Amino acid sequence: MGELRRTPIYPVYNAKTVDFGGWEMPVQFVGIKDEHHATREKAGLFDVSHMGEILVEGKDSEAYLQKMLTNDLSKVSINQAQYTIMCYEDGGTVDDLLVYKLEEEKYLLVVNAANTEKDFDWLKQYVTGDVSVENVSSEYVQLALQGPKAETILQKLTEEDLSEIKFFRFKQDVELKGIEHGALISRTGYTGEDGFEIYIDQSSGVDLWKAILEAGEEFEVTPVGLGARDTLRFEANLALYGQELSKDITPVEAGLNFAVKVKKEADFNGKEVLAEQKANGPKRKLVGLEMIDKGIPRHGYDVLKDGETIGFVTSGTQSPTLGKNVGLALVNTEFANEGEFLDVQVRKRTLQAKVVPTPFYKRK
Repeated sequence: MGELRRTPIYPVYNAKTVDFGGWEMPVQFVGIKDEHHATREKAGLFDVSHMGEILVEGKDSEAYLQKMLTNDLSKVSINQAQYTIMCYEDGGTVDDLLVYKLEEEKYLLVVNAANTEKDFDWLKQYVTGDVSVENVSSEYVQLALQGPKAETILQKLTEEDLSEIKFFRFKQDVELKGIEHGALISRTGYTGEDGFEIYIDQSSGVDLWKAILEAGEEFEVTPVGLGARDTLRFEANLALYGQELSKDITPVEAGLNFAVKVKKEADFNGKEVLAEQKANGPKRKLVGLEMIDKGIPRHGYDVLKDGETIGFVTSGTQSPTLGKNVGLALVNTEFANEGEFLDVQVRKRTLQAKVVPTPFYKRK
């Protein structure tokens, strides 16, 4: 085991940390449920600087990315972000990511932390034409401020009108009070709440972390660890790579059809398989499960029908918002209908569950 990597914010944590994909990250500051509720009701501040950033530029960059990604980048304008996916030839998932269009021929890809090197190598091997691909992860700190008070708090630090930043849009070089470097501020997040993801030069990261906590003190902003980040994204049915998506799970099986544009002209990896799945339906589908018997469906548990294994749980927990034991599961499509009764193998017990609609939580 090599030494765990740390983000620039690490020295100012007062948190319980864990190994997360080779990074020493905070799992909780005051407690997962408290941090979860704080984000839903007020505001939560997340250090997500472990995420990877890859810069793609050059006059052929759009054409190149159209061949690498499942979504249609031609629909994206400057200062707009897009959720998209990279796939293998068999339709399995390399990674899911956000693309930020910085300029006409310049894009920032934000990828999952544990996949950064793999994604960078994958992208490099397909480069053609006037395209450069650079791993710039070490240059950035990424903070996420999420929750109903997020805009009010962040607005205290800037003259820019943050209400002008619409969903999946961003502003570049935003000046923040007392912070040396300008920031890219986007109205995106991974919690199901309103809020922002902020990218800034890594040397300004700690100053920004402290400034947001200070500005948000009157609104009871709370630092949030990976534990609540997971329960928040799970309730909102936002996919986690390695669970809802993997090299063995296609984005169509995971219910992410909106990000798979098989009608676009460019041939991307997996296009044929994904087009077939979209046309005829996949053999497996991701569904929501609500437990009827007492027990929590955990990642990897088998899902059964009449004693036969028909799928497995991808994520599950006791939902802090709903107070119910719920899960996401990939099951054979014939058993994916709402109201279907299934069983979950929880250790040595077989417990009943019901297929329910997702997301489990939707912001009003």
